[in-house]
Amino acid sequence: MEKRKKTRLDVLLVERGLAETREKAKRSVMAGLVYSGTERLDKAGDKVFDDIPLEVKGQVLPYVGRGGLKLEKALDVFPLDVFGRVGIDIGSSTGGFTDCALQNGATQMYAVDVGYNQLAWKLRSDDRVVVMERMNFRHATADQFPIQPDFATIDVSFISLRLMVPPLKQILKQDGVVMALVKPQFEAGKADVGKKGIVRDRNVHERVASDMVRYFASEGFFVEALDYSPITGGDGNIEFLLFARYTGVGGVSPSLQVEEVVNAAHAKLKG
Repeated sequence: MEKRKKTRLDVLLVERGLAETREKAKRSVMAGLVYSGTERLDKAGDKVFDDIPLEVKGQVLPYVGRGGLKLEKALDVFPLDVFGRVGIDIGSSTGGFTDCALQNGATQMYAVDVGYNQLAWKLRSDDRVVVMERMNFRHATADQFPIQPDFATIDVSFISLRLMVPPLKQILKQDGVVMALVKPQFEAGKADVGKKGIVRDRNVHERVASDMVRYFASEGFFVEALDYSPITGGDGNIEFLLFARYTGVGGVSPSLQVEEVVNAAHAKLKG
């Protein structure tokens, strides 16, 4: 009897015509879209038998990480234009924000993360991306960024967003803009965080978002808008998108209504 042959899952997906490239095959696997019968296959590098049934269920993410969907919404609802501009992605992780910014015309992105070897290879090998790994942005200085960023995105975990603002003020161009992800689970007190690290109380959401708006304003940013992330965090938490411009003179747009945004988030994501 002829021995059954094994091939890497990502290679097999390309050979079967289920993915255009190995990179896209890996993304499909990481997104949990690849099945053999009823079994979900979650490791792109695993060797599987060549003759197993394979199916890709659903649409693969257009970006290397889920974060790209958050920036995609920000580009849609805020006056945020990244075309032809230089940006800094603080807390880049796999690079979802960086990927989205580049796909929308950013000319260069600084991908900053305290971790190591998380950034997708597609971005790591892109000349437009300056990889800044093992960098604690709290201690970042302007001379580390030869081309001053026009805009910034922030998506950090297990630390308050507030700690990112003082160094950002020294690095971002005057009148530059920031799209920051407000994560209540890392801003609220321990008493307000429920089981599995999830914040469900809309009053806590409203308080955290309001406090963050005021904080940015106190640091010389004009907060133009607030909205909710189109997807929950990986742990299921509702998150918020804050859009502000560094003017040196803080303020808040009179049209910004935190309560309305929180109510809309709960209606959409908890409905």
